[in-house]
Amino acid sequence: MDKDPYKILGVDKNAGKDEIKRAFRKLAHEHHPDKGGDQERFKEINGAYQILSDDKKRQHYDQFGTTFDQAGGFGGFSGGAGPGSAWQGMHFEDLGDLFGEMFGAFGGRRRRRARGADIQIDVRISFKESVFGVEKEISLSKNNTCERCGGEGTEPSSSMKTCSDCDGSGTRVTTQHTILGSVQRRTACPTCHGRGQVPEKKCIACDGFGVQHGRKILRVEIPAGVEEGMKIRVHGQGVAIGLAGETGDLYLHIHVASDPRFERVGKDIYIEKKIGFTQAAMGDEVDVDTVDGKVKLKIPAGTQSGDKLRLKGKGIQSGRGRGDQIVVIKVVTPKKLSRKQKHLLKDLDLRE
Repeated sequence: MDKDPYKILGVDKNAGKDEIKRAFRKLAHEHHPDKGGDQERFKEINGAYQILSDDKKRQHYDQFGTTFDQAGGFGGFSGGAGPGSAWQGMHFEDLGDLFGEMFGAFGGRRRRRARGADIQIDVRISFKESVFGVEKEISLSKNNTCERCGGEGTEPSSSMKTCSDCDGSGTRVTTQHTILGSVQRRTACPTCHGRGQVPEKKCIACDGFGVQHGRKILRVEIPAGVEEGMKIRVHGQGVAIGLAGETGDLYLHIHVASDPRFERVGKDIYIEKKIGFTQAAMGDEVDVDTVDGKVKLKIPAGTQSGDKLRLKGKGIQSGRGRGDQIVVIKVVTPKKLSRKQKHLLKDLDLRE
C-alpha cells in the first residue's frame, strides 16, 4: 500500500486544509473498524491526515519525504502506531464532529442535555366527563424542582461563581491511550453539571441539587371529547433532575367509564328508545335521556322499529362544536292483551 499521505487521502499536493479534511472524513467513515473497515487501512488514513493537517509535519514531508518526530528527530511515514510513526501524540479532540456522528461519543456540540424520566398514570373519568371535559386533581410522589431556588441550586439572595473544577468551561477532558493513539473525550463537568458555574451559597432547601422529593398536587385539564385509551401529555411534570438537566413529562392514560344508556360512535351518541305500538302508529312526544339531561323527542306517526331520529347538538363536544344524538326506535309488541283490546285489533284488521 502506498505510503504517500497525499495518495492515501486522494488529494493533490496543493490541496487546502478544508479539502484534506473532507477527504479524510470520507475515508474514515468508509474504513473505520467499527463499521466493518480494515484496521490497518484506517491507521494509514489517520496517519496521513495527521501529517497533512499539521503545517510543520507537512512542510517537512514536502521537503524531505519524512516527518519530524518530536520525541526524537526525523522519521519515515508509517501507518503503524510504533515509535516514529505519525500516530505518536495524535489527538482526536478536533475530530469530535466526525466521531460524534459515528458513535455520539465525542464533541460537545452533539451532547444532549440529560432529561428526567417520564411518568404515566391512569386517570378514570365518567362518560359525561369525557363528553364535556373535566379538571382533575392528581397527587404525585416524585422528585420535584426545588421551589425555593427554582432548580438553580443557589440561595435566592446569593449568586453564582465560576466552577473551579472546569474553569467555567462546563466540560472535563479525559485521555485514553489506545492502539490508535491518545484519544481525548469531553464530558460534562460533574461538579457544575455542564453549566460552568456553581452557587456561592447552596440552597438550604435542596442542598444545591435543585430538586426535592415529595408529594405534589396538580390540577390538570382533561379536554372535551377524549376517548378510552387516549394519552394526554403534561409537559414538565415528570421527574425533575435539577441541575443535571430537564424535567420529564407526565402522561395521563385516560379510562372512560361506560354508561349503559349511551354508546359513542365518533362524535355521535347512540341511544335506544322503546315505544308502544300505538305511539308508533299515531305518533307521540316522549322523554329521552341525553348527557345534558332529559329532553322531549317527537315521534312521527308511522314510525317503524329501527328508525333513527336525530337530536342535533346533543353528541360529543369537540373543537368544531358538538355531534348529534341518534335515537334508535324499538317498537315493542304487547305480549298480553285484554279481551277488549283483542276485539279492537281484530276489528281494525291492520295488515301491511
